[in-house]
Amino acid sequence: MRADQAQISWDEKNKQWLVRIIIGEEVIRRHSKSAKNADEQTLRSLAVKLAQEEGYELEPAKVSVGG
Repeated sequence: MRADQAQISWDEKNKQWLVRIIIGEEVIRRHSKSAKNADEQTLRSLAVKLAQEEGYELEPAKVSVGG
C-alpha cells in the first residue's frame, strides 16, 4: 500500500523528530531520536524508512519537513 504523504517536525516537548505518515484519514505518528540538526535529505529518508516499517511505500518527494 502507498502512503499519501508524510510530515516531519521537531517536537520540542520530547526533544525528538515527530514523523506523521498519512494514509487517507489515518495518521501514524512515530518519534525518532535523530539529531535536531539533521539535514532534509536524512529526514526524508527517515520518513520513507518508518513508512516501510509500517508496511507502506512512500516517495521522498511526498515528505514535507518543517520546524
